[in-house]
Amino acid sequence: MTVQARLTLSAAAAAIVVGLAACAPLPVTAPPTIAARSATEAFELQGRLSASDGQQAASGRVEWQHIRSTHHFTLLSPLGQVVAQLDADALGARLQTADGQDLSADSAEALLPRVLGVDVPVSRLGLWVQAAPGPDAEIRNRDSTGRPALVIDQGWRIEYLEYAGESGDAPPARLDISRGDARIRLVIDSWTTLP
Repeated sequence: MTVQARLTLSAAAAAIVVGLAACAPLPVTAPPTIAARSATEAFELQGRLSASDGQQAASGRVEWQHIRSTHHFTLLSPLGQVVAQLDADALGARLQTADGQDLSADSAEALLPRVLGVDVPVSRLGLWVQAAPGPDAEIRNRDSTGRPALVIDQGWRIEYLEYAGESGDAPPARLDISRGDARIRLVIDSWTTLP
């Protein structure tokens, strides 16, 4: 066999080895862990929020008690004065403001925007603050513990910037919720699961 033939044969063998290596299956990587999370029907939280519709902004403190289908929101100014109280249940919603307005509507969704300036779905908000989005929401990213880091739900983008601990079931501590020009930033200072 000539030197030329041996070089050609060696080149062909090398090409076959490279070709077979390209066809080899890629190493299997473990799927990211998924933290088991479920929504509770009764909770109480206290925190700070800011809300903006792109033109106007509001900020202050929020106290929210949610028990099954009832909601009690107290919105306070940054200095601690009550700005508004919103109560909602199966019979409807009532809003009382510091300037003496008394409003009522069929649901909290109809009244909360009057205070926040952002038309946010209260029923979804209850799931979002627990990092337990509904089955039709899309979890786009998870953190290293398997908890939601980015969720898309009905056009809303929910980013979980911080959790209250390292465990998989720790509640969120900082959220950024946005859709278009509407944005709500929420820092949860205390969280209590109610019986």
